[in-house]
Amino acid sequence: MKRLSDNQLPKGAEAPAYDRRAVRVGQVHLGVGAFHRAHQAVYTEACLAAGDLSWGILGASLRSPQVADQLNPQQGLYSCLVREGAESRASVIGAIQNVLVAPENPAALVEAMADKDVHVVTLTITEKGYHLDPATGALRMDDPAIAADLATPHAPATAPGLLVAALAARKARGLTPFTALSCDNLPDNGGRLKQAVLDFARVRDPALADWIERFGAFPASMVDRIVPATTSDDLAQFAADFGAQDFGLVKTEPFSQWVIEDHFAGERPQWELAGAQFTQDVAPWEMAKLRLLNGAHSALAYLGNLAGYQTVDQAMGNPAFERFVDHLQDEAESTLTPPPGLNLATYRADLKRRFKNAALMHKTYQIAMDGSQKLPQRLLATIETRMSRGQDFACLALAVAGWMRWQAGFDEQGQPFEVQDPLAAKTRALYHKGQNGFEKAASLCSLEAVFGPKLPSDPRFADAVGAALDALLKHGARATVEALVQKEAAR
Repeated sequence: MKRLSDNQLPKGAEAPAYDRRAVRVGQVHLGVGAFHRAHQAVYTEACLAAGDLSWGILGASLRSPQVADQLNPQQGLYSCLVREGAESRASVIGAIQNVLVAPENPAALVEAMADKDVHVVTLTITEKGYHLDPATGALRMDDPAIAADLATPHAPATAPGLLVAALAARKARGLTPFTALSCDNLPDNGGRLKQAVLDFARVRDPALADWIERFGAFPASMVDRIVPATTSDDLAQFAADFGAQDFGLVKTEPFSQWVIEDHFAGERPQWELAGAQFTQDVAPWEMAKLRLLNGAHSALAYLGNLAGYQTVDQAMGNPAFERFVDHLQDEAESTLTPPPGLNLATYRADLKRRFKNAALMHKTYQIAMDGSQKLPQRLLATIETRMSRGQDFACLALAVAGWMRWQAGFDEQGQPFEVQDPLAAKTRALYHKGQNGFEKAASLCSLEAVFGPKLPSDPRFADAVGAALDALLKHGARATVEALVQKEAAR
């Protein structure tokens, strides 16, 4: 069977109707993984389909050559497979023109971002890619990767280093800065990206930092679409169904949302053609998504996987876990001030339907990755708000305890698994210091990079999380969730 290409398209799939040879690169994307290909690239595809061919995407991988190996032999083409229930539809996305691998040739990536036709650089590099201190929000200058980039600015490896190198080249050529648009699940992601870039630039060249601060733009954005990892079974099934071998295939759900702060340094794509919303304040949209969707996802990831559920829909198939999500979202919703246009009851009903979409096969293990970077904005910030109001947080505490139990590196049947997290070695060592749930929780709470300096010192937090972890160790995740749901129902 032939590999996907301009001359070998999947049967029955929607294909690009524009002339791909006429497309010009107008944006660069750092972190060209599955989420970008199922989200931002799809929005850009609508711009190209509408006739504006100046917004082709140059993708860049900051670590692995895997995506380049998948897409470049296919001329950048790949299929986006939308699944819900028994229904599925595929469309071929042509927005990505090429994929560079930054470690192989960082100068080429810097040169691409410095090109006069590039007006926007988007990023999906996950929380850890910003190299920020969780306590202060400043760039971690003692981070080995940041220190290496500062020592060798001509060959940067980190996102801040690459962006500053490209902006320096643009300044030297008399060009304006590009807009740097974070699409990661972080509160104030635009502000955090700006902090990382300015901190790096100020060490390298204060005048450059002043220029970036004056003329650059770092809009915040909120992105929402569930994009599970593509498996070998997915590839085989797609080839059988559509008659083409597509190694760049991504699978996703029908729902997609993108809310963007309307603040750009220059030209931008008309992403609103695909439904993107431009606003002056992204924060309330962002907070609702982080606390209702991502918070529930993390809770299901840790507690569900420990209970033996491999996918989100399997966990939601247990009535106790479904009710647990309801109660956890009740706790989170009380901390929100929804923006005009966001009906929280409708949003939560949509989330429940999306979580139950068995066609996605969204792995709990995938969501559990990098938990130390996600916990503060998804769960801990919500707890802090409720504590400041004198409200309880039993469900949120159990979700945090689930993360703590996960750090053991083995499931409830004693089977080992890899804790994929930049702090995995530290969290596992801290977990094993304690004898019971209270001691283990106290040990992990000493990790200031996750919990900060204040939260662990509050006895309400220490007692609630310690008791929840103790219950998990004694009774297991399933029984603990069921007991908590019964307790909540009796209130």
